[in-house]
Amino acid sequence: MQSALKSTSFKHKTNQILGISEEDARISKSYLSIAFIALLLGGFLGLLQGLNRAGVLQLPPWLNYYQVLTAHGILLVVVLSAFFTIGYFYAGLSHTLGGLLPKVRKMAWIGFWMKIFGFVLVVIPILKNEASVMYTFYPPMAASPMFYFGLVFIVLGIWMLSAGAFTQVANWRRNHKGQHLPILAFFATGVFVLLVGATAFVAVEVLFMIIPWTLGWTDGINVLLARTLFWAFGHTAVNIWYLTAVSAWYVIVPKIIGGNRWNDLLTRMVVIPLVIMNITGGFHHQIIDPGISESIKYMHVFMSLAIGFPSLMTAYAMFRVFERTARAKGGKGLVGWYKKMPWGDVRFLSPFIAMVAFIPAGAGGIAQSTNQLDQVVHNTMWVVGHFHLTLGMSVIMTFFGISYWLVPYLSKRVLSPAMNRLGVIQTIIWTIGMVIMSISMHAVGLFGSPRRTSFTTYGEFAEKLGWNPYMAAVGIGASFLLIAVILQVYAVFNLMFFAPKGVTEFPIAEEEAGAAKTPYWTERWGIWVVLMLLVVSMAYVLPIADMIMNAPPGSPPFKTW
Repeated sequence: MQSALKSTSFKHKTNQILGISEEDARISKSYLSIAFIALLLGGFLGLLQGLNRAGVLQLPPWLNYYQVLTAHGILLVVVLSAFFTIGYFYAGLSHTLGGLLPKVRKMAWIGFWMKIFGFVLVVIPILKNEASVMYTFYPPMAASPMFYFGLVFIVLGIWMLSAGAFTQVANWRRNHKGQHLPILAFFATGVFVLLVGATAFVAVEVLFMIIPWTLGWTDGINVLLARTLFWAFGHTAVNIWYLTAVSAWYVIVPKIIGGNRWNDLLTRMVVIPLVIMNITGGFHHQIIDPGISESIKYMHVFMSLAIGFPSLMTAYAMFRVFERTARAKGGKGLVGWYKKMPWGDVRFLSPFIAMVAFIPAGAGGIAQSTNQLDQVVHNTMWVVGHFHLTLGMSVIMTFFGISYWLVPYLSKRVLSPAMNRLGVIQTIIWTIGMVIMSISMHAVGLFGSPRRTSFTTYGEFAEKLGWNPYMAAVGIGASFLLIAVILQVYAVFNLMFFAPKGVTEFPIAEEEAGAAKTPYWTERWGIWVVLMLLVVSMAYVLPIADMIMNAPPGSPPFKTW
């Protein structure tokens, strides 16, 4: 036992000093490369959508608007977010837990190729215009069966990667009994627990409902049940991305600004309730759906709003860290201390803007969780604006900030002053484009402009003319965003292959001196998972049972494009 502990300790210290091994770095770089290739393709498709909605671009006959919309959603919502999250956390597990185990590396590569194979199966019918069902793939619209088989392989890949992460964590805990899991690995554990829980719902939907339906083995599909299973996944996916961004806010950003992480217990108490309450909340995406009782919807809305408390805790913790760090550097005055923040460092600037963006993004989410307010904005461009604000700014801008230190760390290169300046410029351009786009989408949504529709004059409908200036602004914002996308992708691959050789730190902040000891009950992941399952059962068992027992005849498949 002692020799095992010494061996693990030596391996951990070697990993800290020499950096990540080539084998582990190759895994994370592969995932990040796919993520940013998806960003480039998805950004280009986003520009096509924006210009089409602005009425200045007519798509060719061989390229359907809904085909573009589906590919854009899959590339950015699924590929970019998932591949970046996995690449980032696997690098974190390697760094904080002493390097990946050989069997975990194998599992990571198996998961990688399963996901790639799945995405190939998904993309082929999209390119053939046989799967223009958007990333939500709501029945009764039906894609080619190949599309859904691809989704199955994507889910299997996620399960394999989650098993790898759990194996790595379990090995560390066996060799470090009584010790707290390093904080970034603690975040990773929560994210992979949620990934398994969320994808379980969509796996049931695809495997046991949609695939038999599209193959003609069943006459109809229970549309309400399928939507419910999707949003148990979709609602959680949004918060998986958010929790990934929050991990960088708590753990990475304080180190970058020269400060300390505040209160380890509070940090862990952000992760635990998000894991327990996250999956429950899917019905707040279905507030206007018939067939679900108001009491059940209210319970889900409560759970959705309850996870706002960890967000408020995060806001307090982060700005407290900012102020303390700035004042320690000589910052003065009620707000003058902000001058001491490293505004010229893209590793701080990008995630800071992401944090600020989450204030209006969270407020918009509260509006959409309220029955009366959601009646006004549901299925309008407001929802699209909200989504771009949450994912496009709060999450993706944090990912951008991470990339400026993570990619050099993995590649044993350094962020040069010139590349940092390019990153600052990219951040400003992205911010301008996203602000223009999201504000315009929110505004025109309040005026009734529907989402998920290509450009139309609605028979020269007079009210539609009032939407035109806002939709033109959406096109302008999309143009800024594509410029920013090109700069970001260039920066990532420059840092991966061409930047000056050198040593880049994996920036993990230490806890403040004198902080109270974190109680060990926070490590009881078995308890948290059981509580999560109990809450999920409370929220879903009765309504799903009712949807099955009182199911309508079911809908045949439709192709609406």
